[in-house]
Amino acid sequence: MQTHSDIGLHFARILRAFLRQDPDVILVGETRDQETAKISVEAALTGHLVFTTLHTNDGPSSFTRLQEMGVEPFLMANSTIGIIAQRLARRICQNCKKQIEVDDTTLGYFGYVRDSAPKFFKGEGCEKCMNTGYKGRVGIYELLAMSDELKRAVAGGANSDEIKVLAVKNGMKPLKQYAMILMAEGLTTVEEVLSNVVVEG
Repeated sequence: MQTHSDIGLHFARILRAFLRQDPDVILVGETRDQETAKISVEAALTGHLVFTTLHTNDGPSSFTRLQEMGVEPFLMANSTIGIIAQRLARRICQNCKKQIEVDDTTLGYFGYVRDSAPKFFKGEGCEKCMNTGYKGRVGIYELLAMSDELKRAVAGGANSDEIKVLAVKNGMKPLKQYAMILMAEGLTTVEEVLSNVVVEG
């Protein structure tokens, strides 16, 4: 359903109307205000599967964003199943891909030393990619799956850095680490990762 604020048909009102129909799954296009956030959390706590989007830098900072909207930490902890953060990077054209050398500063940023660094690639530009060196997109993802330990941390008011440490301990690959895998596979370039992944991992 499309929102129409001029007649009072906004996210929160629509969400309330949907809940009266007792759906199994609800998709909220974007959670951007306190009322929508609270109703979405309440819906999740009463047995509905709620999907929504948030504007944050990464998965762990989603809890900080919800708290800024007035959602209590214990409610976030009990209503969240998982969070996926994503970026889209340009994919190297596989037709004109070539191996390149990367400077020591860049290698250091990614935690590599010259002897153990993987190969790096970029597209030279050809007819198939209209001389851009890129063709298509590739997703950079970060999946934070809630565990009992994470629930306790969120409920206790842990900050995003503390949550990130616990999430990594429980198997989460941060955006930067996932992007490094894509680089090593020759799917995207160093420049794309540096411009898209702004958080440390």
